[in-house]
Amino acid sequence: MRRTTGIQAALSALLTLSTLGLGLTTATAAPGPAPAPAVASPLSPGLADALQRDLGLTAGQAEARLGQEATAARLLPQLRTTAGAAYGGSWFDPSQGKLVVALTDQAKAAEIRAAGAATTTVARTEQSLDRAKTALDTAARTTPAPAAVAGWRVDPQRNSVVVTVAPGSRRDAAVAAFLRSAGTTAAVTVEEGAAQAPRTFSAGVVGGDPYYINGNTRCSIGFAVQGGFVSAGHCGGTGSSVVGWDGSAMGTFAGSSFPGNDYSWIRIANGWWTVPVVLGWGTVSDALVHGSWQAPVGSSVCRSGSTTHWHCGVVQGLNETVNYSQGAVQQLTRTSVCAEPGDSGGSFITGDQAQGVTSGGWGNCSSGGQTWFQPVNEILSRYGLTLVTA
Repeated sequence: MRRTTGIQAALSALLTLSTLGLGLTTATAAPGPAPAPAVASPLSPGLADALQRDLGLTAGQAEARLGQEATAARLLPQLRTTAGAAYGGSWFDPSQGKLVVALTDQAKAAEIRAAGAATTTVARTEQSLDRAKTALDTAARTTPAPAAVAGWRVDPQRNSVVVTVAPGSRRDAAVAAFLRSAGTTAAVTVEEGAAQAPRTFSAGVVGGDPYYINGNTRCSIGFAVQGGFVSAGHCGGTGSSVVGWDGSAMGTFAGSSFPGNDYSWIRIANGWWTVPVVLGWGTVSDALVHGSWQAPVGSSVCRSGSTTHWHCGVVQGLNETVNYSQGAVQQLTRTSVCAEPGDSGGSFITGDQAQGVTSGGWGNCSSGGQTWFQPVNEILSRYGLTLVTA
């Protein structure tokens, strides 16, 4: 029997909503985050099992954590403004069940704590760390980073720009020269990462999966937008043709960027249509998308892809530059979620909030690994797209 596909799941979701008398709506505001729900959405059937499997949580712990993470995501923009020039970054701390805001001085700490977050003191502002990371990005555009450098990111918990290198290469002359070229060594921490270098997760043709590019590459659908869907840029270039799981013509890449970025959007036609659904692949119920509020570091996040289906983990870092063999890609989000070839472009979601599309990583879903995604709000803004929401 053919396994569930994107269009089948979409039909199922529409029929279910019609039966319940719930209307589907499409966001009409400017591209960017849709309004956050006033309260966390109930867990869909099976989601607690997925979070228990991948994060070691009980059903009660999973439900409580999703509610705490939704609160943290709503608080973050407000408290970032409150902190002003003293803002040093933030993250979700599951042990406290709340957002932690780093500050270079405590003048606004009482106000931030009264709003429901915790505070801590750091030496550097987020703005200064962003400047240090931008210097590395600029240096890499002039002279590509050495192969031993896997990537670099702003880490708010360490209050540093963290450069990840291959095991045993921390003191390599080429690595040291790259850091000196950016002039940012004072704000940099060098760490040794996994033995495997990050790679993209596209794949050759395998029957029964969501979409194929130019007849020889398989990737996964990210999120529905008005007129099509978003996915990864390395899956296909602008103008590339796309067919669906059933081999019928689906549309073409209307925009694509890789490397530098790793995003694309596909304009659909030929009878295909959009619904605000992320496939659960039978592991969990198909998830409805209600918006795209960005989850803070430390939040749980789940990924849906056409090879390994549904897996969960945590957000480990924002705004990371990953040094793929094809070139560096900026502004990616690091996660502990596993993925495998064919999962590229697939959905990352926290609760009911769209987060991004799968870019690449290392490892697999048998032994574990890490995966990076391109934030969905950046894609919406870049192409002037509107997320389809329930």
